[in-house]
Amino acid sequence: MREFKRLVVLLLALAMIVAACGGDDGDTDDTEDGGATETTEATDGGDDGDGGGDDMGSLLDTVKDRGTLSCGTNETLVGFGFKDSAGEFVGMDVDLCKAVAAAVLGDASAVSFSALTAAARFEAVSSGQVDILSRNTTFTQQRDSELGLDFGPTTYYDGQQVLGTGDLFSSDSQVEDLDGATVCTNAGTTTELNITEAANAAGIEINLVTYEDFNIVMDNFESGNCNAVTTDGSGLVARKFQATEAGTEGAEDWAIFPSVPISKEPLGPAWAQGDALWGDVIRWTVYAMIIAEEQGITSANVDEMQANPPNGEVGRLLGSEGDFAEKQTAMGLPADAFYQVIKQVGNYGEVYERNLTPLGLERGLNALFQDGGILYAPPAR
Repeated sequence: MREFKRLVVLLLALAMIVAACGGDDGDTDDTEDGGATETTEATDGGDDGDGGGDDMGSLLDTVKDRGTLSCGTNETLVGFGFKDSAGEFVGMDVDLCKAVAAAVLGDASAVSFSALTAAARFEAVSSGQVDILSRNTTFTQQRDSELGLDFGPTTYYDGQQVLGTGDLFSSDSQVEDLDGATVCTNAGTTTELNITEAANAAGIEINLVTYEDFNIVMDNFESGNCNAVTTDGSGLVARKFQATEAGTEGAEDWAIFPSVPISKEPLGPAWAQGDALWGDVIRWTVYAMIIAEEQGITSANVDEMQANPPNGEVGRLLGSEGDFAEKQTAMGLPADAFYQVIKQVGNYGEVYERNLTPLGLERGLNALFQDGGILYAPPAR
């Protein structure tokens, strides 16, 4: 009888092992969505590594070998991702990609940008078209758990608002004032659900019309086909700024409301799930820019700060000589990786001042925690 029990236990153990192996094979595409792993295989020739702290399969190696970072961003949103008159990508999201390139490659200009629509952005990540998505993208549970994405720190705390014509709305308007209005937004975004839920909660009916490209949304708004448009508040400020600068009739009277946004929209970078090392690089590049502002390190004084660090955190962050140099090299980066970020791109405050302050966007929630905001980074220790 004892031998029979041993045989049963052995058979059960073997069955569990077989089932586990079969589950791993079947779930790979769902969990990783063909992202970083496919890119690495195409470059490195067959390594199926998923990151997981082992740099052998990390996208970090692929980017180093390629010599350029592939970044998916916007090309129509002033302040975040925009093509200027010279055809160059500029904006806060663009600067984040430049910062990652500076950290990994030592050259902030070593970036290949892809202009992506909201509807196409996630496929660009999962297909391996881009190494990083930095395109005013909201971190949500569904995107994090079902789309095969990992998200980095929030780089801009935002909230959804509405932009309406001055003859129908004012800055004091509320969601209830949209009753019977045609509201337009872009497809494939969280804004569709948010405005629908807000209208239902207010007990009103709206005619919601969506378009894939927000330029088309604004064209319809300016032509009178939409009474109002809705998206992240920062995007609405940027659109009003653009239209006012371009002399669009009535743009200076456009109203942005309600004063308290109808949703939380934490915006930040994303990448293909399953590459822990690549994720560490992006996360700590963002954190380095925040810590640099906390410590008063700027692109103008970073050389002096690196040569004579006033404290241990500054020394560790900038890869000063001695033991200070070990933190970045342990991540697979050069010792001066974050020095290069601050020298070539700037700290968080410099990036904000360069891109968003001219639009009239105050720091608000995006101020450092010691200044009354919620911007906060783990210590460089």
